[in-house]
Amino acid sequence: MKIKANDYKPDEILRFMRQSTDLSQKEFAKKINKSEHWCQSNELGRSNYYFKDLLELAKKYNFEIFIIKK
Repeated sequence: MKIKANDYKPDEILRFMRQSTDLSQKEFAKKINKSEHWCQSNELGRSNYYFKDLLELAKKYNFEIFIIKK
């Protein structure tokens, strides 16, 4: 699956990735060794995850992340 990162906010990307795995926040967080609170906070835009987290998720769930220069 491909994601054009420029089109989304970080919280939207994380939510999109989780929902496409058909996992709850709790299940998703457990699979990526994060807390459920981490997942909730990031999906609500209250926190920002690190880019390395996004890359790890992409690798684990076979997503391609594209960042296109405007």
